[in-house]
This record gives sequence, C-alpha cells and structure tokens, in this order.
Amino acid sequence: MSLYQPMNQPVLLQIGDIGVTSSTVIVPHGQFRLRGTMWTVQDSTQVIEGIPPVAIVLTIIFVWFCLLGLLFLLMKSRRYAGFVSVSVTGEGLHHTVQFPAGPQSGAWASHMVSQARALAAVAP
Repeated sequence: MSLYQPMNQPVLLQIGDIGVTSSTVIVPHGQFRLRGTMWTVQDSTQVIEGIPPVAIVLTIIFVWFCLLGLLFLLMKSRRYAGFVSVSVTGEGLHHTVQFPAGPQSGAWASHMVSQARALAAVAP
C-alpha cells in the first residue's frame, strides 16, 4: 500500500525499476514521499585479470619458431564479477535494485544516487 498519492508528475530520474519525480519515489509496490528518503550504493564489483587461453595456445605454437612467441603471454583479459546495488529507504519504503558489474556501473550508480539525493533534499 502506498502512502502518498500525488498528482501526475514526469519521472525525472530512473534507476532500474525506481522512478523519481520532484516529490515522489515510484517503485513496483507503490508511490512514496521523496522527502526524507535515504539512498545508498553498494559496489561489489570484482575485477578478475588473467591470461586468455588463446594467448597460451599462440605462445605454444609460435615459441617453436622464435622466442617472440613469448610476447603472447603479455596479453591480458579482464572480467567483471559481482553487482552494484542501489537501495532507497523511507517512511514505509525499502526497495533495492541490482545491476550487473561492469567497468563503469559503480560510477554510474553513484552519480544517479547523487542526483536522487539532491532531488530528495529539495522535495516539497
């Protein structure tokens, strides 16, 4: 049950399934007052670096021809694991949305939460 039923307002900010207008937070289970909400970001991104299998195969093939084949071992691959979660809490409201990890997902989520906090600070 939502606590707040404002007039129709445009969504100014969208973070996953959380919508933010000038005075409300819209989540799947209702609309709530924006003023007084608390926004948090948790970045659980893990960067995993390693030598890709293709580099090992190319090194084995080309090391027989010349020692320059060892340069293939300098190739690196980078994978991202984990998630970034954004949570909003307020009067009668607690909602969390998660995003897959990526090179810019933590910075993007932090930027969006900063905008949401700024909107919450000036909300009526």
